[in-house]
Amino acid sequence: MAVGFERENLPSCWQEFNHINRYWDKHTGLATAKILPGEFYVTGHNEAITTILGSCISACVRDPKAGLGGMNHFMLPIDNSATVTDIANAARYGNFAMEQMINDILRNGGTRDNLEIKIFGGGRVMKGLTDVGKKNIQFVKEYIAMEGLKLLAEDVGGNYPRKVMYIPKTGKVKMKKLINQHNDTVETRDESYFDKITHQKTEGEVELFD
Repeated sequence: MAVGFERENLPSCWQEFNHINRYWDKHTGLATAKILPGEFYVTGHNEAITTILGSCISACVRDPKAGLGGMNHFMLPIDNSATVTDIANAARYGNFAMEQMINDILRNGGTRDNLEIKIFGGGRVMKGLTDVGKKNIQFVKEYIAMEGLKLLAEDVGGNYPRKVMYIPKTGKVKMKKLINQHNDTVETRDESYFDKITHQKTEGEVELFD
């Protein structure tokens, strides 16, 4: 009965985010969207967005005046000249994860000049592989500077995963560094996801930064 009540009290999300897993968080008293690698979520409600980051980056973006914003979760930066026409899979790449989310915010009433950004993740958690996290950090900072956007806060790098919860309505972020825990699950997930998306055929030319 309690579970049904909680589900009934989840605010309706925009249609394009029906695939995102959402639940009622009893600790925060907020509807919460849990995003996975390659996903993003935008909301105008007083709800939270959460994810666990290894080498991936999450950018938390909002328009404080319009009261809406979102968070993404991407692993691969790409060259600015690259094009991806497979929209369903595009958000796994930094360029498209940023553009799609920002465009959704603007379409729903946000203003580009008002946007503020906080970035998290980019840890070196995958053994024996190129430092994807470092390249992600470099990409997202260059993107923010190139687009003339405001970077308010960051917690990036290191060699540990992070759990991040973001509330776009207020701009508040709760972040936990998963330093003293066994994080083989995050490492395995990142390695598996990295292998999948770097070998999966995507329409258009996709190029990783050197």
